[in-house]
Order: sequence, then C-alpha cells, then structure tokens
Amino acid sequence: MTKWIHFGGGNLFRAFHAEIAHHISEPVVVAETWDEEVVEKIYNQYDGQIVNVTLKGNGQLETELLTAVSKAYYVSKDNESGQAGFDEVKRIFEDAALQFATITITEKGYKPLPNGADSPSIVLYTELLLARFEKGGAPIAMVSTDNFSRNGDVLKNAVLVVANKWLEAGTVSADFLAYLQDDTKVSFPWSMIDRITPNPAESVREQLVESNVAAKYGFNNTDLDILHTEKRTNVALFANTEETHYLCIEDNFPNGRPALEEGGVILTDRLTVEKIDEMKVCTCLNPLHTALAIYGTILEFPSISAMTKDAQMMALIKEIGYNEGMKVVVDPKVINPKEFIDAVINDRLPNPYIPDTPQRIATDTSQKLPIRFGKNISLYAAGEAAPLTAADLTFIPLALAGWVRYLLGVNEAGETITLSPDPKLEASQAIVKDLTLGWSGSAEELHAILQPLLSDETIFAQDLYAVGLGEKVEGYVAELIAGPGAVRATLKKYLNV
Repeated sequence: MTKWIHFGGGNLFRAFHAEIAHHISEPVVVAETWDEEVVEKIYNQYDGQIVNVTLKGNGQLETELLTAVSKAYYVSKDNESGQAGFDEVKRIFEDAALQFATITITEKGYKPLPNGADSPSIVLYTELLLARFEKGGAPIAMVSTDNFSRNGDVLKNAVLVVANKWLEAGTVSADFLAYLQDDTKVSFPWSMIDRITPNPAESVREQLVESNVAAKYGFNNTDLDILHTEKRTNVALFANTEETHYLCIEDNFPNGRPALEEGGVILTDRLTVEKIDEMKVCTCLNPLHTALAIYGTILEFPSISAMTKDAQMMALIKEIGYNEGMKVVVDPKVINPKEFIDAVINDRLPNPYIPDTPQRIATDTSQKLPIRFGKNISLYAAGEAAPLTAADLTFIPLALAGWVRYLLGVNEAGETITLSPDPKLEASQAIVKDLTLGWSGSAEELHAILQPLLSDETIFAQDLYAVGLGEKVEGYVAELIAGPGAVRATLKKYLNV
C-alpha cells in the first residue's frame, strides 16, 4: 500500500525528501521521468538505499543510510521500460490508499516545450489523475516542492490547461475538470523548500572512502563512484547536502497524510507559506545565489564558497539582500528573515565543504530571473518601498545587466566560456549577437539591440522600461562590455569595494 509517491529522483529528493520519509518511517515510491540510467544504475542497483552525507561548516561529514525508498520506476512513453514504469505508477494512482505526490522537476518542467507542446511531465500527471478519477475519484494532494513562488498554483494551472484541451477534444468529461478543481478532491498545496544540494562531488567521495563509510553500511568503495549519465545527470549512491534545511507546506491533504512534522516539515496555512517563500526566493537566498552564479561564471570562480571570500561578491549580495530586498520583505513570523539571511551570508554560502559551483546555479537562469528578482521589482514599482521606486534600485538591475553580459559567453579577458543549460539561452544570445566585448556603439544602437530582451515579461516578470529600469540596465550593460576588465571595474564603481 503506497501512500506517498515522488516525481523526480534527483539529488534534492535523495538528500531531503528521502530523509524525511526515512525519519518518519514512511515508504516512498520514486517515479523518475527524465533519466532511465538513474533508476537502473542507482536506485535499483542499491535497492533504493541512499547514503546521505551532511557537510558541516567545520569540515565534518555526518552520514546516514536512508532506506525509505520502497521502489523506483522509470516512467516514459518513449520505450518499453518507461511504459512498464508508467503502468505501475498508474496502478498506484488508481489505489485510493495513495495520499499525496511530491514533485521536483525544476521550473522549466512546468512550462510548454520550446516547440509549443505541453510539458511531458504535466501531461503525465494529468493522465494519472484521470486514471484516479476513473477508478472512483479518491482524493489526493499534488505537492510541488520545486523552488519557486506559488508552485501549487503553477502546477494546478498547468494541469488544467492540459485537461481543458482534452475536454475540448472530447476525450474527457466536464466531471473530470470538476474533480481537478475541487480542493476537497485534488489539492495543490503551496510549499517552500530550501536545502542546498549540489551534485555528488569527487572530493566528498574521497573523504567517504578514507573514512571507510562504504563498509559501515555494507557496500564496497567502488559503489561510491559517481555516475555521469548520457543525459548529463550526475548521481551516486551518496548524496551530499548542507546541514540547514527547511520544507514548509500548506497543510491541505484531502486524503490524509503521515506525520510529516515529525520529519521536520513545517505544516501551516497558505498565506504563511507564501510569506516564507517570498522571504527566501525573492530576498534572502535565491536572488543572492543567482547574482553569484551570473558573475561567478563570467569571472570563473571555482565554487560558491570561494566567491564569498571576494569583497566585491560579498558586497553585491549584501546590497541585494540587506539593502534592496529587506525593504520589501514580509516577516512570516515562523522564520525570522534577518536571522535567515544572516545564516545564508555568514554560514551557508561560505561553507567550503559544500561543493557547489556558480555554473550549477546558473542553469536555467532565464526561468529564475522573473521569480528571484521580478517580485521585488514589482513591489518597488507598486510603492511598497515608498518613497523609493523601482527606478531607485541599483544592485538588482546590476545583477540583471550581469546576465546580459553573461550571454556574450566570454570571460573577463574575452575568452570563450561554457554557459549553463537554459531553455532560452539560444534565443537570448541571438538577440545580443551583435554585442561584443569592447563594443563602442551609441546608446541608441544599444537600446535597439536590448529593447526586445529587456521588455520580455517572460524573463523579467515585467517590461523593465515600463518600471523605469530598462535604460538603467542598458547603461550598466554598456559599462560591463566596455572591454577586458570591465566587469570588475563596473562592480568596483557601484560597490565602492
């Protein structure tokens, strides 16, 4: 009898959700929809066991063997094994005993594909909910635990888009739509999740081997080798993560739930989740991470922790967080914003034992900018920081200008660098293709190039010109691309460091 199923068997699940399930003794089934190798060579190879490694700031490694994963399936319509996995997961959804599903598929997993087709993951969830409806319509909670604001509504709306297309095509009934929209039948709780979980690192593997951790749990040292799959997933028997973590979920589970609070989950109301989420995603962590990722890639820092030793990088994130962000943050009461951001800047990001890189954080930046910076820009524009307006912002637009500079794909010296995967990378680079390091065109020419990009509400959550920031970002871009060394010179000018 399965009560909990999770979609997305990546490292965040392995280090966090699986830990919660283990601590409350609740078996969880994993449905991996992207990479078959992860299921075959990691989950099935080791019977769902996970060596969870907590990386403490003093260099100590704390390990724990997690055993809550009862089964893992690769779910896809593209091949025989994927179809077999789908059939098994469908049977789980048809069983009224299933109470909830959690999801980690990143922001882009909820959006249509570049060709306009519906997200395969959203189609999958809609199919599974249809199967549940047709077997009696037992209640269920569909819990997005991806790292963006109002994630429950985003999931619900995406599912409804697919279901409405099916209704128009005559393949489902209006009763199915009513089922999806009845919160007592299918709920889509909001959540906030926070735990920095980099890809498993070779340095951590070496420490585990030196400490003979594999033998402690009945494995061989070779079992700790990191798998690099053909689809560019990096995963291992072990997951490495930080000590600090939060998972806050709106307590709306129409078919019941296990005692998640005993695993450290904060169960609360929707408004509190929203306040917690906005505090973290829009002010106290995620914008800082993205600013570091953008400039860290250009300046070729080897790690996030190394960046915190750089005076300019620290000054930048302090200005974005303490200065501009905290002016519009809402205190959720259950977590203190000042204490939260203090821990991020003073303890979490500087932890040299967290093997995180700006390049990892820079993945899908175009999908993150509207969430991590757009909300605060809109609050300034709405007068929430009166008498300041959006046009008074300095460091948030400097981060956005940094992303435009990043799109050039060259480092501070003008040498080619590898940019992280991003669904809008190619299209965004095409817009700025005429910009080069050392570009000396006029302000009017620069505006003509950048206007289509900076007015794109899908990237910045608003037309930056409409809120008084477009021209300011253009000016910063002009300084950042002036020539070799211009990034450092621009940061020094505005940060006075």
